[in-house]
Amino acid sequence: METAESTVESPRHTTPATPPFPRIISVDDHTVEPPHVWRDRLPEKYRDRGPRIVRAPLREMTFLGGKFAPVMGEEGEEGPIGDWWVYEDLRRPLTRLDTAVGCSRDEIRLEVITYEQMRPGSHSVPERLADMDVNHVQSALCFPTFPRFCGQTFTEANDRDLGLACVRAYNDWMVEEWCGPAARGRLIPLTLIPLWDAELAAAEVRRNAARGVRAVAFSEIPPYLGLPSVHTGDWDPFLAACDETGTVVAMHIGSSSRMPSTSADAPPAVGSTITFANCCFSMVDWLMSGAFERFPGLRVMYAEGQIGWIPYVLERADVVWEENRAWGGVADKVHRPPSELFAEHVFGCFFDDAFGLRNLDAIGAGNVLYETDYPHSDSTWPKSREVGEAQMAHLAPDVVERIVRGNAIELLGLTRDGLWPGA
Repeated sequence: METAESTVESPRHTTPATPPFPRIISVDDHTVEPPHVWRDRLPEKYRDRGPRIVRAPLREMTFLGGKFAPVMGEEGEEGPIGDWWVYEDLRRPLTRLDTAVGCSRDEIRLEVITYEQMRPGSHSVPERLADMDVNHVQSALCFPTFPRFCGQTFTEANDRDLGLACVRAYNDWMVEEWCGPAARGRLIPLTLIPLWDAELAAAEVRRNAARGVRAVAFSEIPPYLGLPSVHTGDWDPFLAACDETGTVVAMHIGSSSRMPSTSADAPPAVGSTITFANCCFSMVDWLMSGAFERFPGLRVMYAEGQIGWIPYVLERADVVWEENRAWGGVADKVHRPPSELFAEHVFGCFFDDAFGLRNLDAIGAGNVLYETDYPHSDSTWPKSREVGEAQMAHLAPDVVERIVRGNAIELLGLTRDGLWPGA
């Protein structure tokens, strides 16, 4: 006779519950700086010459061959109205590509916009935290917009004293306001350096490290900015400061002011498909530079570079190092296979890379970080959890935990709960 007790399924036949997807720590989001950043924080003598917002019409704008070329119209001139950053001779508009979340794909065009036309979370801390909640994101590290991804706007300017003041003002705003008490530790600071002077850069790294900052933006390919390559010793003061303070060198695609393209008339879709290419070139530079041997605590990360390309590049780099290092110019400075250096020093970041995740064993679960790219057009917001769940379904829960938050906690010096301790 069947009893109620006998119909209960035996625990040995119970399917284990799938662990909930971890709260995301995004290592590549973006802030659109509010108009007051430099107005409020620059020394008085610089405020009338520092970056400021002007509302003006657009005369024309193109984005071909990886080159962005906007032209601001005069007051009263016909044309779409947008908010423009004005700084020395630079006229840089806010565009829909700066902040596209909340728009349908068919509405995302290369056009100028005003602050009122963007999602408030792009530039306001309370609204940013709310949008992070919608997207299952606990914490986020944000790259700049107007300074560009490593502060090259100030590097290209004429007045270096003003440029240094602008870098410091941005860093103060980033640490004290964007990542300040209102963020409750959920926004992780990423600071800039004066790229034109490695000693000043080192001092700025140490100044910010003293208040808990553990990430600094840098160019993926400095010579594209007219700066020394990582093969020289010119960057050693800066790299020594990063090594000494545990500050990770964060390089975003486009941080060399030259997006990959194939011709001067190639449409943006060509460059968008091959955005990882500069990261690929940059990583080989670093692996063959000897920098990781000179600075054993140095770590670098590639934001928005994706990860699927990494296994072959490491395989090829190892072959070249093994077979060609004598005539290849690296025998005296790279003493271990590049893949070993990668495992200890390099981190790849992705937001949508099913192929890379299928080949994770060839990359290393400890070298991969997750991101959402809010508020850009590539962003997976508000479905970053769903994308992650689909693409990581084949991975063990502990591996998913490492990728989605554990590696970021270790790399960026966060609390065990994934928060920035300096807030």
